Amino acid sequence: AERRKKGELEKLYVTGCLSHRYKDELKREIPEVDAWFGTMELPAILERFSVEYRSELLGERPLMTLPHFAYLKIAEGCSRKCAFCAIPQMRGKHRSRAMEDILSEARRLAERGVKELMLISQELTFYGLDRYRRRALPDLLRKLARVEGIEWIRLHYAYPGQFPMELLDVMADEPKICPYLDLPLQHISEPVLQRMKRQTSRAEIEELVAKIREKLPGAALRTTFLTGFPGETEEDVQSLLEFVKRVRFERLGVFEYSHEEGTSAYALEDDVPPEEKTRRANLLMEVQREISLEINESRLGQTLKVVVDRELDDWYVGRTSWDSPEVDNEVWMRKNGKVLNPGSFADVCITDATEYDLYGDIL
Repeated sequence: AERRKKGELEKLYVTGCLSHRYKDELKREIPEVDAWFGTMELPAILERFSVEYRSELLGERPLMTLPHFAYLKIAEGCSRKCAFCAIPQMRGKHRSRAMEDILSEARRLAERGVKELMLISQELTFYGLDRYRRRALPDLLRKLARVEGIEWIRLHYAYPGQFPMELLDVMADEPKICPYLDLPLQHISEPVLQRMKRQTSRAEIEELVAKIREKLPGAALRTTFLTGFPGETEEDVQSLLEFVKRVRFERLGVFEYSHEEGTSAYALEDDVPPEEKTRRANLLMEVQREISLEINESRLGQTLKVVVDRELDDWYVGRTSWDSPEVDNEVWMRKNGKVLNPGSFADVCITDATEYDLYGDIL
């Protein structure tokens, strides 16, 4: 804005979630901005630049990750009404992309050397209900698994409510689909789930987790929990701790509740002090660190398939099929004179383990 005021910029446009949600307030506070665009106004942006809409969108997609993996968005928006979340307000209702558009993008990415696809949306398992009147994620996965050059397909953000069980059969049948499922549960206490408006219950979650363990033995189950939601009691926290100890999630993250304006939870009293939210989050992570170390130590002596992400001094650093980039564990491989490029796969014998990392020798 300062550069625009000085005349160093001809025009200044702003887009994204913040612009979408607080456009009127931002207009008043930062008058130097020429135009504000929300999250669903790409055609308007292109029209402002006098660019032909469809031809511009057909260009080559830039890769914002390492060259061998990419995030593939299959839908936009969310039709859920979780009490703590503002995403539906900013991104609108769930809108599935056409299956052929997704497959075309996957083929183009594969042609450019991408070997691992991370499927993402605000709610992966809702895919197809709006466009095809059915949950079409299993069909999409079967077709993506036929894309030449793609070796791993990873699923993120699978909502636990009304989960399509056919998905587990597809994951078990298709070797390209990683034995990995990101299932954000948020909590297990029935009263908290109800106040969160999660549209699922403890009994349904317990049944789903048991079914995943049965259908996908050895798969990595990732989840996230939220501590300090309004009304959460010590009893709720203990219930959650017991659940985590019993289920033994392979990967787990914890967030502290943020009292966000515009959500339905904003009408509730934010009655858990910040330091207590942190204490509860730390309790969960202490339990998870022990679980993660035990799981990693069980890998000692095993030979695992690892994708190389980068090199650092005398090491190559990569991931197993149980791990997503940036948020999960890594495997540190001693070079020992071996020459590997990012994106290549290696068989690694695991020799050491810590809470969140494995170490080994390339075979």
